Amino acid sequence: MPLKIAFQMDPIGAVNIDADSTFRLAEEAQARGHEMWFYTVDKLSWREGRIIARAQKMEVRRVYGDHVTLGAEEELDLAGMDVVWLRQDPPFDMGYITNTHLLELLMPGVLVVNDPFWVRNCPEKLLILQFPDLIPPTMIARDLADLRAFKAEHGDIIVKPLYGNGGAGVFRLGPEDRNIASLHELFAGINREPLMAQKFVPDVSAGDKRVILVNGEPVGAINRVPAAGETRSNMHVGGRPEKIGLSARDREICAAIGPVLRERGQVFVGIDVIGRYLTEINVTSPTGIQELERFDGINVAEKIWQVIEEKRAR
Repeated sequence: MPLKIAFQMDPIGAVNIDADSTFRLAEEAQARGHEMWFYTVDKLSWREGRIIARAQKMEVRRVYGDHVTLGAEEELDLAGMDVVWLRQDPPFDMGYITNTHLLELLMPGVLVVNDPFWVRNCPEKLLILQFPDLIPPTMIARDLADLRAFKAEHGDIIVKPLYGNGGAGVFRLGPEDRNIASLHELFAGINREPLMAQKFVPDVSAGDKRVILVNGEPVGAINRVPAAGETRSNMHVGGRPEKIGLSARDREICAAIGPVLRERGQVFVGIDVIGRYLTEINVTSPTGIQELERFDGINVAEKIWQVIEEKRAR
């Protein structure tokens, strides 16, 4: 049966229709006969026990410069939806956390994807700490002395903000680099959060693999190769997507984390794997499904909607 679906996301008029995963999810939903509404997170409110969004009816099409038609803004009681998608990009700040609390109030009557309770409690760079055997040597710390000790032990390290995204604020400090104190000072002036430090994995020069999981099962992967002179492979900063298959190690990692993701209602997840190491588990707004479909012909959006439709039917 047709579902009523609300997409909470960044402004859809500005998306790249050849890369944006939310656009592809909306395109597939429309093809399956579902009704869709769009709103941005600033249009969400709690009012006298109701979760309200000032939303617009939405139709999409794969036409450059004319990819979406939005209806008049209306007051939408989200309790009347079958599915609400939590798809705005991080940063994962207090605004994001507050939003997960509001969306959680819709459940279980409304299926919120991914489950906002576990999105809040499984930040991308912290969920991996539950799998210490799968990750490179890692430290989460605020104190400069602790970070210095980690640098002294491992020599070549990556330092990054704990709640950043898209490769922003990621620094490589090589064996001769003396800038850890300056970086610590910079980050300390911006926020009060700890930093993440990881031993540098040289395999990143061959690519940072994005593995897509649907309901805890791996469906495929793309490789993201850093641009010349870059350490970061994120496509936001010039990383080049390439076709690649799932290795035995990728499947081993997915077998370890998949049941946890499935149990916690994380339907659409993208993990990052460098060499043999798991480096992030992305649950907030993962990307990569359009690239995977182009490279391998795998319609990930279809697989995601099959899971959602089955969940609603139950």
